[in-house]
Amino acid sequence: MPVKYIKQILDARVYDVVEQTPLNDARFLSERLQNRVLLKREDLQPVHSFKLRGAYNRMVRLSPEQRESGVIAASAGNHAQGVAFSAQKLGIQAVIVMPETTPDTKVRAVRSYGAKAILRGDTFDEACVYAYQLAEEKSYTFIHPYDDPDVIAGQGTIGMEILRQVSGPLDAIFVPVGGGGLIAGVSAFVKYLRPEIKIIGVESEESACLTAALEKKRRVVLSEVGIFADGVAVAQIGKEPFRIARQCVDAMITVNTDEICASIKDIFDDTRAITEPAGALAVAGLKKYVQSENVRGKTFVAINSGANTNFDRLRHISERAELGEQREALLAVTIPEKPGSFQRFCRLLGKISISEFNYRYADKETAHVFAGVQIRSIAERQQLVEKLRDKGYAAQDLSDNEMAKLHIRHMVGGRPPSIGNELLYRVEFPERPGALMAFLSKLGERWNISLFHYRNHGAAYGRVLVGFQAESNEAREIECVLLDIGYRFDSEASNPAYQLFLK
Repeated sequence: MPVKYIKQILDARVYDVVEQTPLNDARFLSERLQNRVLLKREDLQPVHSFKLRGAYNRMVRLSPEQRESGVIAASAGNHAQGVAFSAQKLGIQAVIVMPETTPDTKVRAVRSYGAKAILRGDTFDEACVYAYQLAEEKSYTFIHPYDDPDVIAGQGTIGMEILRQVSGPLDAIFVPVGGGGLIAGVSAFVKYLRPEIKIIGVESEESACLTAALEKKRRVVLSEVGIFADGVAVAQIGKEPFRIARQCVDAMITVNTDEICASIKDIFDDTRAITEPAGALAVAGLKKYVQSENVRGKTFVAINSGANTNFDRLRHISERAELGEQREALLAVTIPEKPGSFQRFCRLLGKISISEFNYRYADKETAHVFAGVQIRSIAERQQLVEKLRDKGYAAQDLSDNEMAKLHIRHMVGGRPPSIGNELLYRVEFPERPGALMAFLSKLGERWNISLFHYRNHGAAYGRVLVGFQAESNEAREIECVLLDIGYRFDSEASNPAYQLFLK
């Protein structure tokens, strides 16, 4: 047990700049889950994130010489603002290196606190390398976002506050995990004073670096990291956080994008606050835990870690929330192409609320319907599909089909008469000047592009569905070029949604 952190947390200087955040009852969520759910509102901090605690506690302890030389950090979001805010309060020069893909709103926020923002590289890792280089050249002190004892102690004050605020029984605390500073600080304090309380970490399945490390019993570097929950998009857990987590964390849960979006909606329903994807991780994990363990009558705390989301991301979040809550199903149904068949199909659906309906003539014999319908559970979704099949309809459930959710629902209706052989890929496009031209110059001149659908979700990456007129034996060559460009991709030529609606 890392006992040394207890004194460090008690002595943390965070309250020079933060207030004790409230622990709110999530009334609607508690009623639905049949457990008492409490939300620790770190989204209410001055920079709308818990990161201010660790950054300030580290910087307030700098020597006079270090303060005079200034500090530097690498971040695309919350840590950047925590460092910049702390530097302004302490009168320290701060430099923040941010990826060139960082949204302007976050760059402006950093500069509004008087820090110097330098844009370098396309990823956090590239920005971090340059920050370390500048730290060496300019004698800046590097402020690490999570792998530092003072930072961990600052974040640990959240655990101290939770124990002060919950007077009765407390069964588990759900903590979002990126680099691990937050769960290390919270778990060290809570497990020392209340070892019976479970500490459960929650990660995005696209960046589950602590889950992987605990399974391997050593730190690992993830080969790929998704950035929807950009606040926790870390490829390797911190060294010191991992040491603490191995002793103090009881369990890990991973959640997907739809489950995160559903939890953002849950938090909004109870608080009227909009958290960022990383900020809703703990609620998503809590819901998954209640479902898997089938527990009732318990008291749980979920840490809402931040609310620095981009406004243009809300469209994507709202689209996916109903799917994540299993309250919407996406269905592909083939019906006869003859008078009255469409009406009979709609009558079969009965009083089920329809959220989306796309109908497309396929040939003289058949037509395809892409429908979004409101449901109450996975079981109801399965029953509906079985009902359609029993009535003789070829029905497929596309609710878990990523291409259908991202692209097909916006493209139904575009079926060419004949384009020959087509290879289809779903690609992550970096949001930076020249990204499209880099793609087209490598691929567009060698193969004719037969389909192109792009969507941006307010993140550093947009999603593209692209088709090439090419023979199947050219697939390896195309994929080698995509790998060379550095874009993440998946082959989708055999996806049933594509086969039904676009091919």
